Amino acid sequence: MATDLLRGIRVLDLTNVLAGPFACYQLALLGADVIKVERPGSGDLARVLGADPKRNNAGMGISFLAQNAGKKSVTLDMKSAKGKALLKSLVKTADVLVENFRPGVMARLGLDYAVLKGENPHLIYCAISGFGQQGPRIQDPAYDQIVQGISGVMSITGAPDTAPYRVGYPMADTAGGMAAAMSICAALNARPRGTFLDISMTDSVVSAMGWVVSNYLIGGVEPAAHGNENTTSAPSGTFATQDQPINIAANRDEQWQALARHIRRADLLEEPQYLTREDRKANRHALRAEIEAVLTTRPAALWVQELNALGVPSGPVLSVPQVLQDAQMQARHMIAAVDVGGEEIHVATGAAVIDGVKPIPETPPPELGAHSLEVWSELGLSAADIDALQKEGVI
Repeated sequence: MATDLLRGIRVLDLTNVLAGPFACYQLALLGADVIKVERPGSGDLARVLGADPKRNNAGMGISFLAQNAGKKSVTLDMKSAKGKALLKSLVKTADVLVENFRPGVMARLGLDYAVLKGENPHLIYCAISGFGQQGPRIQDPAYDQIVQGISGVMSITGAPDTAPYRVGYPMADTAGGMAAAMSICAALNARPRGTFLDISMTDSVVSAMGWVVSNYLIGGVEPAAHGNENTTSAPSGTFATQDQPINIAANRDEQWQALARHIRRADLLEEPQYLTREDRKANRHALRAEIEAVLTTRPAALWVQELNALGVPSGPVLSVPQVLQDAQMQARHMIAAVDVGGEEIHVATGAAVIDGVKPIPETPPPELGAHSLEVWSELGLSAADIDALQKEGVI
């Protein structure tokens, strides 16, 4: 079940695809009443995205299922006069509105913050975009990979001979969504409530690159791609074993010494090129070859178990299927089962365990417009009113 932390908070989710829906999914997991306001007939673009064409054709694509459980869905044409009036009425019942249109779209519709706060002065209005609400790029398209490139993250991802590489999941969208959810929760704590939150996906990524940014701004070190090497220490990175790679982070001298002795290469401790941390960093590739010559004689699981017992941090490099089957993930209840039309599907939950409980979605991802009667009736519309609006294409 979802937690009670945001119970009683109503969120209007006007967003599409990923950054906004991900933010609102986090709020739903925390107990908020999230109403997804979608375009009549088509809805969120994510409804037709994902690896399963059959689900896409049914308007319940995997990309939609991944971050819309626990929400309600209504449809609304915000370009029509009646649609604008309905949104304003809905805003009066809400605490939060989240949108991820390109800057200026809501103003052209006559539904921007300046207008909607007149309907509800305590409204928290969160606008998520690729580059924010000011600056020379605000009208540029901003898909995840575009932001990864512009934020600099691709330039430091991969090895020196392979960079630039994109991160293997939509990290810019996800970082922007998490920043939005955090900012909304903070704004809910303010008294009196009512604020405009301008969330930039690019800002969110650059903020998350704090060490890299500071190394350049303060240390004068231009960031570069270093593959799986930890540039702050050695031996620290990814190492081959007999069956699969492992990560080792022997960042402290005593950890390096314990590692060398455990692999029966105490002689390396006396080698001039490995005496200090800086020596080891300068000769990290030669040191890696020495260490891997031993590690490749035994399987990863044994090395991980033994090194961790010695206080040398290590862990396997797992595939996504391996992660999802891992006992640690199962103990943390990271995957939740939800029923979609009699079919059990599984989705990722949020990151927090709250008072010993992992919040999970209370309801499945909604069919398009599934809650129209419920939500519009709350505003005083009769069944006949709702039927007429549906025939007009307003809802």
